Amino acid sequence: MTPPYPASPRGEHVDVYTDPQGREVRVPDPYRWLEDPDSPETRAWVEAQNRVTGAYLDTLPARAAYRERLTALWNYPKEGTPWKRGGRYFRQFNPGLLNQPVLEVAEHPQGPWRTLLDPNALSADGTVALAGASVSEDGTRLAYGLQSGGSDWVTWRVRDVASGEDFPDRLEWSKFSGAEWLPDGSGFYYSAYDAPGEGGVLTGANKNQRLMFHRVGTPQAADTLVLARPDEPDWGFRPQVTHDGRFLVLHVWKGTDPKNLLWVRPLESDGPWRELAPDFRARFELVGSEGDVLLLKTDEDAPREKVIAWNLATDERRDLIPEGPHKLDFAAAVPGGLLAVTLEDASHRLTLYGRDGTRGREIPLPGLGSLSGLSTQEDDPEVFFGFTSFLTPATPYRLLLPDGEPQALAEPALTFNASGYEVTQEFATSRDGTRVPYFLVARKGLVRDGQNPTLLYGYGGFNISLTPAFSPSRLAWLERGGVYVQANLRGGGEYGEEWHRAGTLREKQNVFDDFIAVAEHLIATGVTSPAHLGIQGGSNGGLLVGACLTQRPDLFAAAVPQVGVLDMLRYPHFTIGWAWASDYGRADDPQMLHTLLAYSPLHNLKEGTTYPATLITTGDHDDRVVPAHSYKFAAALQHAQGGEAPVLIRIQTRAGHGAGKPTALLIEEAADVWAFLEARLGGPRPGAAVDSPPRPR
Repeated sequence: MTPPYPASPRGEHVDVYTDPQGREVRVPDPYRWLEDPDSPETRAWVEAQNRVTGAYLDTLPARAAYRERLTALWNYPKEGTPWKRGGRYFRQFNPGLLNQPVLEVAEHPQGPWRTLLDPNALSADGTVALAGASVSEDGTRLAYGLQSGGSDWVTWRVRDVASGEDFPDRLEWSKFSGAEWLPDGSGFYYSAYDAPGEGGVLTGANKNQRLMFHRVGTPQAADTLVLARPDEPDWGFRPQVTHDGRFLVLHVWKGTDPKNLLWVRPLESDGPWRELAPDFRARFELVGSEGDVLLLKTDEDAPREKVIAWNLATDERRDLIPEGPHKLDFAAAVPGGLLAVTLEDASHRLTLYGRDGTRGREIPLPGLGSLSGLSTQEDDPEVFFGFTSFLTPATPYRLLLPDGEPQALAEPALTFNASGYEVTQEFATSRDGTRVPYFLVARKGLVRDGQNPTLLYGYGGFNISLTPAFSPSRLAWLERGGVYVQANLRGGGEYGEEWHRAGTLREKQNVFDDFIAVAEHLIATGVTSPAHLGIQGGSNGGLLVGACLTQRPDLFAAAVPQVGVLDMLRYPHFTIGWAWASDYGRADDPQMLHTLLAYSPLHNLKEGTTYPATLITTGDHDDRVVPAHSYKFAAALQHAQGGEAPVLIRIQTRAGHGAGKPTALLIEEAADVWAFLEARLGGPRPGAAVDSPPRPR
């Protein structure tokens, strides 16, 4: 039954836009008042919605079982991929259920490890998280960034590695920034913004990023302004120092478009920059250097990317690793060579090349999965990386070049027997004939009777690739007979820049068509049926879910849009939203207005339509996709719902877009989502491992 929803008064606000013919287009925005997160009305609405959602979730019989099982599944040692600086090794580690992983240091890659920084000691509720860690080249100093309550704002501190004591340094109002050390460890570059105005900490637009230099032991007020471009308020800056300390290379970014400017100058100089790539025509990423030669990964004239050598002395450019049939996902310089990681139908391969571009050996990986955390140094043959798959937790590996084989540094002990499950890759055909891959994870011997409770997950945007990855949360769903499906949609980066562009701007509908095609393929092949099919996605994936549930409400029984971009007309007005225009376009561009109106989830709800059961999730400290998106969509969907299925919103306090969320909150949210889905999609299925979970291996 539909629960009684809190009152959501509909105001009279109307925005006026202009179409390509110069005519006015009037768009009502009845829930504009929910954009103010601090108003008494919004706060009362949030509390009332959470009461309704909490009361509904309390009735779900599977909720307690999921919490118990998820707590057990999460409780295993999570050993992060080490990285090496100055003969010391660093890693993040969580022995089981700590809210935040601790940062550790050792003299050997297998320990013994010493705690260098424990974020759990910095807040009672575990909501202060490590948002960045950069160690000086000699391994003596750590610059670390902290975020609080899920906000993207980062405060930088500096710690002495040997003593574990902090310097007095404290750098505020940094965002979308790392810390890039000078070779001698005396200071580092970082990026920051002006302090936001009153009321704008979590909603104000982030413009005019500045590149700063901080010398250790001095106050932030004494930091040197390296670069600011008030004439280009949308520009941001990511510096890199070449490994030999000769050059400062600057990546100038503009929004989320992968194209960037590339500037360089001698590290000791404060003179003009040499603009190697003076316009946003392509992506250029520093991989390494050899004297005057920069090694760069680029998609210029190579949509699947390549590695080039750019001689700064002669301006000569030549291909080292030419564009191949598969996307070059990332590359790294190692002694005498290059490591290249390619994507083949959304899973990784690792290949060693010579510095002259000669293809060497393919380095075997443990299976169909994803490589993460590749850690290299240009003058050190010791390499580390993480490897994960849908059924294998992230595991750190050590690789000694040039001839060594990957050696696992840990073997995670799970209370889950993966041998009873399998991963298959299948392909659907989208509306325009495009072949769309997806991974299906289920118990072996899956009976395709159309009755399997199935969750379809997707993203489809910003050149981001969805590769196989482990989640302890999904194991609980699999154990109870559920099926998990992960779709690789246009808009992502799985097949290079052409695949990405095919899901942006006026082509954005392709992303939704791809997702719908996978759903229909799951039904046609007997995996599931509309009564047992749910969809989930976060952020841009929340937009995906919102668009698909409004376009094809008949196709799904449940939908979970999480921290979603749901108001496609207003998104540029908050925090970093303006930066997404390269994928979405803007409503104040008459050429894009009708495209956005055609799929914006908030603007395509129709009163009286029977929509699937929907659980919207967001965090009150989300300053990436502000919670107003979810608030307005929840109010509008509750108003429009013509069926009996519930429309609920779960608003987590002291939480943001997802990064740094404490383990306890992750488990609570996952239990609520799975219990909601099981209640709507059915389950557990016969034979599911519910009462007797397998013992640790």
